[in-house]
Amino acid sequence: MGEGGVATAWPKKTREFVSRHMDSRIWERFVFRDDDVIVASYAKSGTTWVQQIVGQLIHAASAEAPINLISPWLDYRLTPPEALARLEAQSHRRLVKTHLPLDALRFSPKARYLYVARDGRDVLMSLHHHHSEGNALWYRMLNDDPDLGPPMTPPDPDVRRYFNAWLENDGAPFWPYFDNVASWWAARDLPNVKLVHFNALKADLEGELRGIADFLGADLPEDQLPAILEHCSFGYMKAHAELVAPLGGRIFENGAGTFLHEGANGRWRAVLTEADSAAYEARARAELGDECAQWLATGLLKGASRG
Repeated sequence: MGEGGVATAWPKKTREFVSRHMDSRIWERFVFRDDDVIVASYAKSGTTWVQQIVGQLIHAASAEAPINLISPWLDYRLTPPEALARLEAQSHRRLVKTHLPLDALRFSPKARYLYVARDGRDVLMSLHHHHSEGNALWYRMLNDDPDLGPPMTPPDPDVRRYFNAWLENDGAPFWPYFDNVASWWAARDLPNVKLVHFNALKADLEGELRGIADFLGADLPEDQLPAILEHCSFGYMKAHAELVAPLGGRIFENGAGTFLHEGANGRWRAVLTEADSAAYEARARAELGDECAQWLATGLLKGASRG
């Protein structure tokens, strides 16, 4: 029940999402536990950063926790089939990653959901790098099924053209961006959903870490805090990228270290024109509304903060 005895309207799955990148049907085989943690996002929004934070809370600041194995991207078509069995065998609190929009995901009222977001212009700068680093194995695995639409091909080297094509073609060659954000934004007031923003992580990692721990009801011993903060720093994660990169980095031309690029915002300012940026901002407001568009661009919410 929600406030005032009113029944909570929990999200319902209303569609399947099957593409070259994802297959939502795997969640039909996933059996939830009450303390599961789901980290959701659009790609390149800070997902791995939040996975690392939660993994450090679960595994007591361990420097050896391989997040890419412990916390698989469950609905990624390239994730090995045995990942589900590994999750079922885990006796500790489980942590699962998804890039699905909420209406394509089975939802548990008992699990905890962290939705991570980042300005789409920053997302695209990182996504172009990610796409540019894909190797022959990545393309072969993504293109293994001819019925999933046009094949994945190398990116346009012109980043501005790449951005505008992504904006104009609803997230192609990946998946829709605004649809993803809007679906999770609509659930922001649910008691088991917390919004996390890339900007906030960069501005105050310790504060965000404490907020996530409180939301999850997770222990955060003060004597472990320095180690957790170190292990969640960009430099540390990049230096140990083989523990966090999907498939251990095997799908990237230059290995796991390229999965984490610069971790910087604002690089789009040197690439996009004022008109490009204005078009993106207008699209964000039209698709998401003013409040969500402001939060997406800045990490700030009007009035009282949520989640």
